[in-house]
Order: sequence, then C-alpha cells, then structure tokens
Amino acid sequence: MKKQVVCTLAAALAVTSLSAFAANPFVDVPSDSWAYQSVVELADAGIIQGVDGQYFQGNRNITRYEAAEMVAKAMAHMDKASVEQRALINKLADEYADELNSLGVRVTNLENRVGNTRVFGDAFVRYRYQNGNKKDDNSWDTRFRIRAQGQVNDRTKVTAGVSTGFRPFASNGAASDESNNPYVDLAKVDYNFGSKNWELSVGRNDVYRIGRDAYGLQYFDALDGAELRYHNDKLAITTGYGKFKDGKKPGVDTIHASQAYSNAFSTSGLETGYGEIDAFFGGGKAARSEAGFYYNRLQTNNDLAQEIIANDVPGYFVRGNYGKWSALANYEHIGFNAGVKNVDGQDYGDAWMGTLQYGKADFHTPGSWDAWLEYLDLDDGSFMGGNPFTWRFSSDMDNQRSWGIGADYIVAKNLKFSVMQSFASQAKTGSQDPHEMTRIHFQMLF
Repeated sequence: MKKQVVCTLAAALAVTSLSAFAANPFVDVPSDSWAYQSVVELADAGIIQGVDGQYFQGNRNITRYEAAEMVAKAMAHMDKASVEQRALINKLADEYADELNSLGVRVTNLENRVGNTRVFGDAFVRYRYQNGNKKDDNSWDTRFRIRAQGQVNDRTKVTAGVSTGFRPFASNGAASDESNNPYVDLAKVDYNFGSKNWELSVGRNDVYRIGRDAYGLQYFDALDGAELRYHNDKLAITTGYGKFKDGKKPGVDTIHASQAYSNAFSTSGLETGYGEIDAFFGGGKAARSEAGFYYNRLQTNNDLAQEIIANDVPGYFVRGNYGKWSALANYEHIGFNAGVKNVDGQDYGDAWMGTLQYGKADFHTPGSWDAWLEYLDLDDGSFMGGNPFTWRFSSDMDNQRSWGIGADYIVAKNLKFSVMQSFASQAKTGSQDPHEMTRIHFQMLF
C-alpha cells in the first residue's frame, strides 16, 4: 500500500525537474533507489515526514489512516496540480473518504479545490407485496438515476440529474411512450456565503420531506423553489418556499375540498412555505443527537371547486444516538382550513411515528449492517398524499396502528440489500384491517 500511495502522490505532484534545493532527508533511501526522486519530492512538499524525521522505512506497510494523512496533505497542494494530476488525487480521496472524514478533512473540500465535474448515480430494484395491492409483475419495479455535479468556485456548486422514476416490470408499453421517458428531477445551484454557515439553494430538488430529519411521513418527489439555511455545530435554521411537481394521484385532476383526503388528494401544483429549527447535542457529527420543530403552510388553487385548499403541518421530533443504537420519536398534525373533513367526516388528525435501530449499513463498508423496529399510530387523514419517505406504500399510510421490522446489509462496496415486513397492523376506524406489507430491494451506487 505504501508503494502505491507514494507513487500515485508523486505522479500527481510531479514537477518537470527535481528542485535544486531539495535534499534527501531520509538516511535509509539511497540515491539509486527507484523511489528516491518521488520520496524527495514528497518530503520537500511536506506530504511525508518519515519516522523520527530521518527514516522513511519504505518496506513497512502503512495503515489506511497514514495513507489518508498523505492524501490530505496532497489536497493542500491542489493548486499546483494539472487536471490529470487532480483526477489521481480525487480517486485517492474517494478511496480514503471515511478516513479523511475521521481526520476532519471532508472530501467536499477537495472538490472545492479541484473545480471538476463529478458524475454519479444509482440503480434500484425492488419487490413489494401486499394482498390486493401488489402482486406478480406489478410487485417488481426498478429505477435508474444519474447526476452530474460541478464546483464552479469555492462558493458555488451546480447539480443536475435525470431519473427514470420507478418503472414496474408489468409495463409492456413502447420505449417511446411518454411514461417511459426519463425526466429532470434535479437541477439546482448551491451557494455558501463564505463563512460556510449560511447556504442558499435555488432550483429543483429531487426529494422534499416535511421535517428533513424527521420520519418523513409527508414526502414529495420534486420541489421547485429556494431555500436558505443557517447552521453550526449546535443549531440549524431552515426556511424556504416552493412548488411541488410530482405526487399527482393517477386519474385525479382536481378535487373538491370536501373530498380532499389522502387516498385521492392531488399534490401536483401544491405550493408550500416552510421553516424548521434543529438543535444538536451530544457527541461528534457522526453520533450527535437532535431535536427539532418544523412547520409547513401548504396551499393549492382547486380549479374545479373555484376555491383555495390550504393546510398547516406542524411537527416535533427528537433523534437520539448512543453507541450503535439510535432512536426517533416524531409527532405531526394535519390541519385543513375552512372546516375541511376527511372521508369519514372527521377532522384531519394526528400522526405518531417512532423507530429504534441498531448498527449502521455503510455503503463504503462491506459487511456492515443494521436492524430496526418501527411503530406508527396514524389518524385517518394524517397522511396528505405524495409518497411516504419510508418503505411503505403511499396508498396505505393513515387510519392505522402498525409495526414494522427490517434489516439492511452491505453485500459489497456500494451494494445494499434490504428486507422489510409490517405486522400487527390494525385499522383505527372501521372494521377492515390493512393488509400486511413486504418489501425487498437492492440499491447499487456508481
């Protein structure tokens, strides 16, 4: 490993000729060694110091953390490197991303210096089953996404992406059908104001959930808008405004306010103004706990009813981390104006969500895993529409008490396998209990 890292870094920081003032500081690297020039260049650049300042110990294997330290020091010299040399360091930074983060050097710092364009994406294949809802080929679907991200300068970053959306295996339509065409689900500009504490994001985000770090009961696929965020190690304040582009229920164009309940309500064209306050406490960033309050004001112009449908969604949550354990408790309320009732003629209601998790499935760590338990207590009408951010079906997310259990396992680097199952699900009103749900999926990053 030491030979590989030294050779790569030396190539990345190579100059046309060895500096006349550079001297070999190591007594165990003779001038006729294959590594002599590389070692001297790296020592002269301050990237390696050796042992006790005089021994290189070229035959000793180095740890990943030692390699990461060398990469971090190379990152500080990016302004001297060519495009090709920067690409080499970029690959090393990706390889040692976890170790660099532990050392307090974020890979995004490298991207700020490189000014390059990064292309990445994922592929998702899933199986979902629920009696009377999904079966046979309709239970299988897949999605592909690709993103490109460019660092314009130290303050400005541009990101764009396309997605196929989830395509069911049961679909036999022509590839030219509009429903099969990929669409732009991500197109935004992120700007920080120099201090790194203030950030502005303008454009389209591919996902939006009410309560960014909460359970994610109210979730939508795309939001066009602007968001301003202030954050430090103890506090984050977020505010924004936007218009949803997805989440429209099939076959539903407009609905009268009295029919606006979760199984029919269209979120296409729905606008929202929102704010959130988060407080952080406890350990470092990887293990800190969090408590927060969020509020959304949602509004849409219903052409059929010639009226405005508006509702408020406030919520509170707390997330705790202790060692390998993490837990989330979240409360949320849907409140429509103008006395709008749900399908049962009752006021829109409350939602209680909770999760308990052990372990963490990290895409960069093959063999890592987690297991979790989930509890939901959702009044009829507590889910507005769109999609749930979680694994459950969007058509079955209220009027029930339900438990869920699941596990995630990293089969290989950038490949995750997950399995989930609901149980003990009961309807809160009415006599028919919801059917249990099963889900299995593979997610692959590239």
